[in-house]
Amino acid sequence: MLKLNPVNCLIAFFASCFQAFGMYNIHALADVTEGGVYGLILLLNHWLHISPAISSFLLNAACYALGWHTLGKTFLAYSVIATCGYSTAYAVCEQFPPLWPEIADMPLAAAILGALFIGIGAGLCVRAGGATSGDDALVMSIHHLTGIGAEKIYLISDLVVLALSLSYIPVIRIVYSLLTVILSGQIIGWIQRIPVPKWAKRAPQGE
Repeated sequence: MLKLNPVNCLIAFFASCFQAFGMYNIHALADVTEGGVYGLILLLNHWLHISPAISSFLLNAACYALGWHTLGKTFLAYSVIATCGYSTAYAVCEQFPPLWPEIADMPLAAAILGALFIGIGAGLCVRAGGATSGDDALVMSIHHLTGIGAEKIYLISDLVVLALSLSYIPVIRIVYSLLTVILSGQIIGWIQRIPVPKWAKRAPQGE
């Protein structure tokens, strides 16, 4: 039996909902891209014409497999809960028009606000023990194996993908995307360093 903390289950679910809300109302409108797995999917689609339906499944599956092998079944269970939260919230958001369509013409505001939604949502989800995407699973695994700060791992992986994306994305768009990934990565790292109250501690990893 998996020892799942009910509070962490709720945190993983609603943190992912928060992240999905920001992705729908900000990122999808302003064309602010991401690094990591999402950016790599777009890169493979552009240059190798590999469908995102295929590349996203393979890349995320590989990252989740690494997370399961490194962090255990509890991690996978929280990740499933987080993924359900993200998908459910995004599906609900799609039933309504964007709340702030004008942000499409405000890339700087979109980059900063988008970073808040991604950083807080992903940070809380990671803190609860799960991951909404392959990026988070990969970062958690590397952090667990090496002890390197999560924000540094996020930044390095995002910088590599964004640098490669310069081969087809205008520089100015990369600059705003870079601002987003730097801020969101720092927020995730900051949230991870907040002391965990006793009632929120999860089961030991590897169970």
